[in-house]
Amino acid sequence: MKKTRVLRGLILLVLSYIAFISLGLPDGLHGVAWPGIRETFGLPIDAIGLVLISGTIGYSLSGFFSGVTVRMLGVGGLLAASCLLTASAQLIYGITPVWPFFVGSAFIGGIGAGAIDAGVNNYVEKHYSERLMQWLHASFGIGITAGPLIMTMGIQLTGRWRVGYLIVCTFQAVMALLFFLTKSLWLHNEETVSREDDSADSEATIKETLSQSGAWLSMALFFLYVGAEVGFGLWIYSLMTESRGVDQAIAGFITGSYWAMFTLGRFTAGWYTRKLSSRQLLYLSIGMALTGTLVMTLFRGAAGSVAGVALVGFSIAPIFPALMSDTGTRVGRKHVANTIGMQISASGIGAAVVPSMAGIFARLFGLEVISPYLMTAFLLLLFCLFLSRKKEEEVYS
Repeated sequence: MKKTRVLRGLILLVLSYIAFISLGLPDGLHGVAWPGIRETFGLPIDAIGLVLISGTIGYSLSGFFSGVTVRMLGVGGLLAASCLLTASAQLIYGITPVWPFFVGSAFIGGIGAGAIDAGVNNYVEKHYSERLMQWLHASFGIGITAGPLIMTMGIQLTGRWRVGYLIVCTFQAVMALLFFLTKSLWLHNEETVSREDDSADSEATIKETLSQSGAWLSMALFFLYVGAEVGFGLWIYSLMTESRGVDQAIAGFITGSYWAMFTLGRFTAGWYTRKLSSRQLLYLSIGMALTGTLVMTLFRGAAGSVAGVALVGFSIAPIFPALMSDTGTRVGRKHVANTIGMQISASGIGAAVVPSMAGIFARLFGLEVISPYLMTAFLLLLFCLFLSRKKEEEVYS
């Protein structure tokens, strides 16, 4: 019986990792495809904000109510339905000749992505260690690293940006089928845990959680972090090709190196979380990210750009999973489930607002403003982290 439970837990952990690979794949596509999309539809540089806002609305809504959705569909059903939605969004990106449809499909993809993100984070936070949480998000890094490479390859081989979206659509559809076929595994595991966990604390209502300042600080942390992470990934390619004169293939490599170092950072973080406290890890990561943005700002050649991008990608990697695993410390166990959903919603809003504002500033002041702008976002993240730690000291003193 025990061996069966261990095997089931291992299988579900692997499936969780696969879910996060599928979550990351679409996120790496827009940055490389954007110059071609702009040319196809005749758009200004900051029009990407419409796509981000549309996706954010879907992402935030599904993330916020993910607890209710999991209770209705189960984790396996949630993942199957969500991957089907993200596959549909990629299909529309790949075939639509109409810009409003492109923008609208981001809403569909956002619903799928938000549900996957919140549902799997909640599942892994509940059942596994912080080290395995880091590796869960490393799986996201695999997906988001592959995305720019798939898009770059599609453009290089066919001259069409749509091909990359259609390739990812196929992968998402296969994942939807896989999760549909394994629904019973997730359901059986949750029923077993529920029977054994009679001593668990009752969960707070959403209203009770919203009354906690720690929950609002948690949302601010995720808003700023994810906004900066997505902002870098989205604008690196345009910065390299349109401002610094870097060849498209090399710029695609630089964009890919950001996500590759990001993935490497999360894999290695899984090992040194035992040696560093979450506080030390977060302060170290943000400090290194600030250094990377400074390098990008001061050294505008290809070598300086690669060094800065790689340093930022590697250093920020542990931040999201470390903040996610530390949710209970900031808000208390009974607020964890609600706060995770709220953090995911805040992440979606940050992923839209921070990069969109970067696009507005780029249109007004030029693309070189992006590096110092994102450096400011990391400084604000550091400040909010300091405030959250002060709040923890007050609560637990």
